[in-house]
Amino acid sequence: MNKQTPPEKYQLTFLRHGESVGNANSYHQGQADFPLTDKGKKQISCLASRWKREKKSFDTIIASPLSRAIDTAEIISKALDIGIVTDPVWMERDNGVLAGLTHQDARSRYPRPDFISPYHKIGITGETPWETYLRAGRALQSILHKKPGTYLIVSHGGLLNSVVHAIIGIAPHPNEYGPRFLFANGAFSTFEYYPHAHKWLVISLNDTAHLDCASETAT
Repeated sequence: MNKQTPPEKYQLTFLRHGESVGNANSYHQGQADFPLTDKGKKQISCLASRWKREKKSFDTIIASPLSRAIDTAEIISKALDIGIVTDPVWMERDNGVLAGLTHQDARSRYPRPDFISPYHKIGITGETPWETYLRAGRALQSILHKKPGTYLIVSHGGLLNSVVHAIIGIAPHPNEYGPRFLFANGAFSTFEYYPHAHKWLVISLNDTAHLDCASETAT
């Protein structure tokens, strides 16, 4: 009796970068460049150690070119001996003039409008929610045009939220209402896609089991 060949699939693991200087000091980051903090490096080192214990591997690491994502990807790359490619489509949402401002400064200089449509540019010159959503779709498609395999994507909380929305089929809402998917610093979510049936499986969301190690190391 011939064994049936298992269907081809993609396994996509979406990892948010570790804590950055911008996160730690309450800056609007967007596409402004902030490196990882020491805590952020520890978070990712703990994740790398976990994945080594679990004998986890990836065909490729695809990373946003922003330094907080590259720093994260390089820690994983060195620990697991996997190559990195960068792609600007995975950069964080462009939040216009808000980038690099503290949250307090942003509120005083550019008060949030009472109503934000899905077509409203964030931070005056940034992406609209629809533009971010469409870019997330393009980012996802850029992987699904590759051969089936196991991919680690290192990106940012805002953009990864839009990617999950694109997978599930949730279009942008006015005032950014609707469901949100938590991506803590150093957390990851894993999905599988079966192209022969256009079937998505959610394997994990916001997995932070390794972050206890970072807390212990920091004390």
